[in-house]
Amino acid sequence: MGLSQETDEPLTPAGRMFLRPEFDQIIHCVIGLDREIDVEAIKLQVEKSAMVQHPRFSSLFVRDRHGRERWRKIQVDIDRHIIVHEGPVIGDSVPDEITDEDSVNDYIADLAVSSPLSTDKPLWEIHILKAHKCVVLRVHHSLGDGVSLMSLFLTCCRRDEDPSQLPTILTAGPGERSKALNPRKGLWKLAMAAWLTALYVMEFVMRSLFLKDKKTILTGGDGVELWPRKIATAKLILEDMKIVKKSIANSTINDVLMAVTSSGLSKYLKLRSPKALPEGHRITGVAFVNLRKQPGQLELSQLMKSKSGSRWGNKIGIVLMPFRYQVGGTDPLQSLRWAKAMVDKKKLSLESFFSHKFGLLVMSCFGPKVATSLIKRVVNNTTFTISNVVGPQEVLTLAGHKITYIRVNTSSLSHAITMHMVSYAGKADIQILAAKDIIPDPQVLARCFESSLQEMKKAAIDQIGISE
Repeated sequence: MGLSQETDEPLTPAGRMFLRPEFDQIIHCVIGLDREIDVEAIKLQVEKSAMVQHPRFSSLFVRDRHGRERWRKIQVDIDRHIIVHEGPVIGDSVPDEITDEDSVNDYIADLAVSSPLSTDKPLWEIHILKAHKCVVLRVHHSLGDGVSLMSLFLTCCRRDEDPSQLPTILTAGPGERSKALNPRKGLWKLAMAAWLTALYVMEFVMRSLFLKDKKTILTGGDGVELWPRKIATAKLILEDMKIVKKSIANSTINDVLMAVTSSGLSKYLKLRSPKALPEGHRITGVAFVNLRKQPGQLELSQLMKSKSGSRWGNKIGIVLMPFRYQVGGTDPLQSLRWAKAMVDKKKLSLESFFSHKFGLLVMSCFGPKVATSLIKRVVNNTTFTISNVVGPQEVLTLAGHKITYIRVNTSSLSHAITMHMVSYAGKADIQILAAKDIIPDPQVLARCFESSLQEMKKAAIDQIGISE
């Protein structure tokens, strides 16, 4: 493979941060297929897709003679990026009882802590688990954020009902992001936005310095990112979430997700440490949010335009999500009311934009080591990570194989628990990545999320009078 220094491109500030050893982040996109995998067909589909031609997927990470990080364009050898596992992948579970899902989750959990990407080739791989009808796309976070990488992977896919058509994705529900970015004019609204921004920015700065959550059974900390992991999947139905959001005017799927998370964590804490926490005890989550301007449907070509507001890269901000421990109650929808009130305030503020700009400012003034240290302190001083990527809602195929599910998680952080939700074809799966010495039973937490949604759905049906 030939190298050319003339076309080297500098890394973005976010790319430099994600490549720091103390914050080395790899995204794992897990794709389930409906039948035995034709490896050659998938290899051919990937090879002719826009993904391999994209500059970030066809460049090496290098340092020039001055020590500056650069992307260097090369010719991609597709065979070096596709890793085929012919037989079963056995994890921690008892062999007689293990399912395909258990095997895949154990495999990804191992990758989350012990398998960095080699820098002698572009920073992505495709692992094909033939025995489990599953494909795992591993992509370094320096190449792009969840929306960017989801869009590029989808160039390898086609719509099941019309194979000539590429999929589309949603950056947010129609109008949700535009509401968040364009609050109504008026002195009161502007005053509230300014006040909330100042309040949340102050907390963000304090979190990066000294303020931290009180310890619970969910607490991680510096060094926990190196501990062994377990993964469980909470399987939610998007239609159930839509029914729940109808129970409170102007609610969104994100509001429902936050309500399910709050209620599910409270259920789990109550099971694991009954009477150990007072009602209202606060635990704080770090939510990564998309900052692109484009609401609604996003055509894949938009992300490739350099002047587009939805362009490629890491356009994400951090929002701190305060959750309150709930001992119990008779109204399951109370969690949704609380979550909506909290998320509405977060939307009105400019917290996510500040965190993004703050990171860029620190990076430009003090370098990636200091910026990474501050962001990592925010993680160390909070309890969990949560994100939500809206995937395609139509059924897709990959090289003629129907896709049965799409799930996402990342390599481990110093949190003991990270949660990533992706919606696809009416499903909304949450991958729960847990440090197993702190949270030995993430499958119990998954059931807590699932039961919380069902309780909210039943209460919503009773309230709005619709049939299931």
